[in-house]
Amino acid sequence: MKEGGEPPRAAERAFTHVDEAGRARMVDVTGKPVTERHATARCVLRASPDALEAAAKDEDFVPFAKATGIQGAKRTPSLVPLCHPLPLDDVDVRVDLDTASGTAFVQVSTSVVARTGIEVEALTACAFAGLTLLMSLRHHDPDAVLTTLGLWHKSGGRSGTWERASGQRTATSRLAPPRLPSEGTDLAARDGGS
Repeated sequence: MKEGGEPPRAAERAFTHVDEAGRARMVDVTGKPVTERHATARCVLRASPDALEAAAKDEDFVPFAKATGIQGAKRTPSLVPLCHPLPLDDVDVRVDLDTASGTAFVQVSTSVVARTGIEVEALTACAFAGLTLLMSLRHHDPDAVLTTLGLWHKSGGRSGTWERASGQRTATSRLAPPRLPSEGTDLAARDGGS
């Protein structure tokens, strides 16, 4: 606690991946219980409607992005050196194309039974799936952009469940939430399944 009994602000809290001397370190999870953990990440790709419509005609456009996203989740410890290698139980990559607005919505849900969370795997998978879509669009629309990558849900472990406030900015949320299909909408409905 700070003087006066005030709790430390977020910026004053210790970083988990830095030791007392300021050196990068892997977090020791030895004493943590093994629990079921889930995380969901989302990102949005924006392009010209004509470009997205042209790219979507390629039957490999969405499936290749999904496969790359899954591979990104599997490779997270190699890409983000301080992450623990985790035995992934599920990686579900969903892509919803709205060609009329030139928007692709990517959502990745990950699951594991482990001592540490799976949020970075969800974020990495989402980024790689989105980057694959972006790469596929580069000849059609070099101005296409990948935006609003963020964590939207996590559960399990000591800190329990966290949800990004839908459609709101919160004290811990700096992202403007992307416009996503309504709850209950199957993101995979228009792209041939997940």
